Amino acid sequence: MAIHPTALVDPGAELGEGVEVGPFSIIESGVTIGPDCTIGPNCVIRSGVTMGSGNRLDVGVVLGSLPQDAKFKGEPSFVRIGNNNLIREYVTVHRATGEGEATTVGDENFLMAYTHLGHNVEVGSKCSLASYAGLSGHCIVHDRAIIGGLSGLHQYVTIGRMCMIGGHSRVTRDIPPFTTAQDNEIHGINVIGLQRNGVSREDQAAVREAFRMIYRSDLNTSDAIAELRARGPMPEVVREFVEFIEQVNAGGRGRQQA
Repeated sequence: MAIHPTALVDPGAELGEGVEVGPFSIIESGVTIGPDCTIGPNCVIRSGVTMGSGNRLDVGVVLGSLPQDAKFKGEPSFVRIGNNNLIREYVTVHRATGEGEATTVGDENFLMAYTHLGHNVEVGSKCSLASYAGLSGHCIVHDRAIIGGLSGLHQYVTIGRMCMIGGHSRVTRDIPPFTTAQDNEIHGINVIGLQRNGVSREDQAAVREAFRMIYRSDLNTSDAIAELRARGPMPEVVREFVEFIEQVNAGGRGRQQA
């Protein structure tokens, strides 16, 4: 370990092999940091934070502060971060509300400068959140989604897998997987994202057809989905897309397997 002499690391913190801690950073008791993480200068990592290996924190990152939630009564809660995340300047990630609950970040995410993750947020893996994106409490962002800069997500919003949300968006509704959106308006299928993530041409065509049926045909949503199901077994990407929309229309949240 390489800990700068001006850093304050509580003896009750657990740091893995190869961890570097920059000047004036503070790591409280009850923190666990996996091997080969780099903690930049002026970072604060509060009690209840657990990180995996290979994470890189730039200057001024604050992890594990108390939730900005009137319901929070001091109960023990957590922040859990996976492996190989790049967390840039002044990112903030708050603890969860609810005893034993956690705000979670998966693996290989890119959280750009000034990103904020509120209490009980769940971010999957390989997501990119551009500068000043703000996620309110209980938001879910599934794998490989992109959130544009200066965007704000209302509490309890779910962003589906491989979505792309345009910059300066105000998102107050769930956005289905594989789509592009600006604010709450769903524009189309995220073709570039599907290509970059190795989705086959056949599956791309299938999900484009499902999008056309649901959003661009004369059928209402229920009838469009019934028509898609009547055509026989759906490819996995279409099933994921359709089931997300069905869950939202039934009054639930668009939770899918991350």
